[in-house]
This record gives sequence, structure tokens and C-alpha cells, in this order.
Amino acid sequence: MSLQRANFHMVRKLAVIAVGMFAFGYALVPIYKTLCEMTGINVLALGEELTSGKSNKLPANTQIDTSRTITVEFDANSSGPWDFKPSQRSVQVHPGELATVMYEFQNTQNRRMSAQAIASYAPQQASSHFNKLECFCFNQYTLDPGEKRTWPVAFVIDPKLSKDVKTITLSYTFFEVGGKTPPAPVAGVQGLGLSAVGS
Repeated sequence: MSLQRANFHMVRKLAVIAVGMFAFGYALVPIYKTLCEMTGINVLALGEELTSGKSNKLPANTQIDTSRTITVEFDANSSGPWDFKPSQRSVQVHPGELATVMYEFQNTQNRRMSAQAIASYAPQQASSHFNKLECFCFNQYTLDPGEKRTWPVAFVIDPKLSKDVKTITLSYTFFEVGGKTPPAPVAGVQGLGLSAVGS
């Protein structure tokens, strides 16, 4: 009998502890909000304002240089029997602004292939200021016969780029892995060299 009572008391204690833990976890959110507001680190309240529509103005990105616009042209060269092209030929961006462009690729052969891209830039000085956050040139890809793929290139142009540069050409050469690596493509930009960057 005493063993049953001991077990009953133990179950009661465990139930009280479980309820207390649940109540503490439930109370953490309002406690966290209150602490954030008191300390001025009001991250949650700012997120709620932006999502609830209380604040219709997003914080400005001070990294973007809206005083100038750069035209970025896209070029695609394929060293083999496949289709490779950008979804658009050019975009206009402000330095510091995030932009994304898609490239389309199709393996038109009747066999599987592995391939990779090499990026080049014109003018040469743009290569150190053209920051790719996402790019298909970072990896090799294996495609089945007839397979089509679409890949993004997300980039930001460093605002420190010389103000003399008004146009940048981003050129890709797509080549089959295991074959001869092609030389950097020659862009049709007058008097400007290309800097090959194997990414």
C-alpha cells in the first residue's frame, strides 16, 4: 500500500513539474518581447510591424548608390553541341543593389554529359567589384540527354567601382568537364580586355 502511495505522489510531482515547464515555455514569448522593448533591441516588434502593415516603410539599404546606374550585359558561349543563353540580355542596376538573372541550358546530345562554366568580365577592373552571391559557375553539373536546366546568377556590384564604368559585360563559357578547357571568351567591348575568373 505504501508503495502505491509513493508512486501516486511521484506521478503528482512529475505532473506538476510538466505543467510548470509548459507554463514557463508559454510565458517566454511575452517575457522576451518585454525585455526587447525595455532594452531597445526591439527586433520582434519591428518584424511584427513590417508583417502586420503597421509600418509601410522598410528600412532603407544605405549600401545602394542610387546616384548612378550601371548596365550589366550578359553573354553566353558554349563550347560544344548544346544550347546555352541568358534569359535576358541586360539589366540596369545601382551599385550595391542585389540583382538576379537566369541562364538557360539544354543538353542537345544523345548522351549524358558533365559541364561547368567559366565567368569573364569586361572591363577588367570590374572583376574585383562584381560579387556573385549565387552562381551556377560554382559547381559542375551532370545533365541527361535533352535535359533542360535554368540557373540563377545573383550578384551585387560594389559601390567602390570606378564611376567611369557605365557598362559591365558578364560572359560565360560552358564547357564539358573532362574535355579541353576553353580560353576565356572575347567580348565585343571596344578596347577593353577580359579577366577570366574560374569560379
